[in-house]
Formats: sequence, structure tokens, C-alpha cells
Amino acid sequence: MFSIFSGAVVSILWVFFMNLADNLTTTERDLVRYRRVALVTLVAVYFLFLVGASVRASGAGMGCPDWPTCFGQWVPPMSESELPANYQEIYAERGYAETRFNVVKTWTEYFNRLVGATIGLLIFATALVSWPLRKYDRSIVVSSVAAFFMVGFQGWLGAKVVSSNLQPGMITIHMLMALAIVGVLIFAMAQARRGIMAAQPITDIHPAFEKWLYAVLFFTICQVAMGTQVREMTDFISKAQGEALRSDWIQAMPWFFYVHRSFSAIVLFSNLWLGWLLFRSLGIGHTLTRLTFSMIAVIAVSIVSGATLGHLGMPAFVQPTHLLASALLFGLQFLIWMSYRHSRDAAARPVLAEPA
Repeated sequence: MFSIFSGAVVSILWVFFMNLADNLTTTERDLVRYRRVALVTLVAVYFLFLVGASVRASGAGMGCPDWPTCFGQWVPPMSESELPANYQEIYAERGYAETRFNVVKTWTEYFNRLVGATIGLLIFATALVSWPLRKYDRSIVVSSVAAFFMVGFQGWLGAKVVSSNLQPGMITIHMLMALAIVGVLIFAMAQARRGIMAAQPITDIHPAFEKWLYAVLFFTICQVAMGTQVREMTDFISKAQGEALRSDWIQAMPWFFYVHRSFSAIVLFSNLWLGWLLFRSLGIGHTLTRLTFSMIAVIAVSIVSGATLGHLGMPAFVQPTHLLASALLFGLQFLIWMSYRHSRDAAARPVLAEPA
């Protein structure tokens, strides 16, 4: 099974390595290659967010009660008959008294692990293709290598999450670490796009943009922090009341859930104003404008999914969408901030433009 995933990774990277223009310099070819591989890696990391959230929402987090194996096997069984007759007693002695084999939950969690391992390969490839850029920009190499070691630490955290029997605090730390990996990857990719942003002047940008950008970043940090607390509280409530009482979870939420829900309006309207400032001053074709409008679309998805969770009894299938939208919002805002800095710096100190 893992060999299939590895083959897919190699195939994707091969496609992205090919068809580089012959008229590019060596550095330009290395930059284009790096950006392509980094983009595939970043998309894969976000896919893992979706898969991991689906595991949590479906209650499949303990589908594999051990790590790195699953029910003691590298490839999990397809039926309970393939396990020892006393497997429940074995796992009860390890602290998992309620362990019961469920083929759907087991393979859901196993797929999550396969995706995680594949991303480890992708980030290793990203670190490898960053090496030729060490003289162009050392920070690209440092951040790419750092992301690889962070993924290793994330794997160790995943093992701790399983051994803690899905303690909410450990799940939150695991999620925050994933966001940190996203941030490091976006930083490296943005550094490799400096020339692209240098070719897009911002001399006509609205003078209030920078202040609003920092305000929006602050609002997002507050919203994500509250969302993290809501998610952790959801884990506590689900353990106390059980999955069967999802429709009653909202009534058990503390006050900051309602602040989190209402604060989304501030996040939305502040970003709408940010987008309007860019549209008026730079036009719809500028990268900053397009990124901002993409971010507004993500915020809309986050608000709709959040409202669905709040008013329709916390349906499990909506939770992954809400978490993914929050992670995308974080990533897009960080990329906008980095891209703006590169455009601003280029206005004062021109940088040779690179191919897109």
C-alpha cells in the first residue's frame, strides 16, 4: 500500500520537474523547480488537514490503537477474524479498555497515516530541491530543512496522541504543530517568489493598506485562537455526552463559543475592506488582490460551515470543511503578508524579476 503512495509521489514530482523552459538560467530553473515541488507539498499538507479532521469527526482516531503499527500489523486486517481472539484483553492491559475492531474506522485512520508518511517524502524532496538555492537565498534551504525535521517531530506527536487515548490537549498541540509546518513551508515558498512580486509594483497601493493588513492579521490570530479553544471544548463535550448527542453539544458550549461565532463578522468585513482597498488601488490583476479575494472566499466557506455546525446540530461531515477553511485562512494571510513585504522592499531595492 505504501509503495503505491510512494509511486504516486514520484510521478507527481516527475511531472513538475519536466518541461522547464530551455532559456532559463541555472538559478531560474532551480527556483521554478523548487516552487513547483513546494506547491505540491503544501497542497498535500492541506489535504492531510482534511483527512485528519475527517478522522476526528468520524470518531476514527483510535481506529488503530497502536503506533506505528495498526493492531500490531504494518497493514491492518480487513476483518476481526484476522486478530487474536483475546485482542481486546491485550489492549485493555495497555489502557484501551474500549478497543473494538471496526474495519471502516481502522482503514480511515490507516489512510491518514499513509498520507502523513507520503507528506514526509514530499517535504524531504522539497528540502533536496532547495539545496541548489543555498547561494541565492539561504533562508529557503534552512526553512525547507526545518520543515522536514518538524514533520518528524509531528510524527512523534502523533504517536503521543494515540498513546494518550486522544486527550484533547494533545490533539490541539498536534494541530498547532501542523499549522507551524504550513507557516514554514509558505515562508520558504514566498522567499522563492520574491522576484515574481518584484515584477508587480505597488507604488499606487492605498496608504491605509498596511495598517489594515496588520489589523486583519491580528483579528485572524484572535479568531483562530478562539476556534482552537472551541475545538478542544468540543472534544471534552463529545467524551462526556457521546457522539449520539451531537445536537446537544452547542447548549454545553461556554461563552467564548458565542464570541468566536460573532467575531467572524469582524473578520469578514475587515477583509472585505482590505480587498476593496487593493481592488481600487492595484486592480484585480495584481497578485495581492487575487490572493485577498481568494482569502475572502475561504472566510465565506468558514462562516457558512461554522453556521451549519452551530445551527444544525454539529453534523460530523461539516467539521473537516470548517477546520480546513481555518487552516487555509491562516496560510493565505501569511502569504499575503510575505508577498506584500517583498513588493514593498522591491520598490526601495529592485530585485531581478524571475519567471512565474
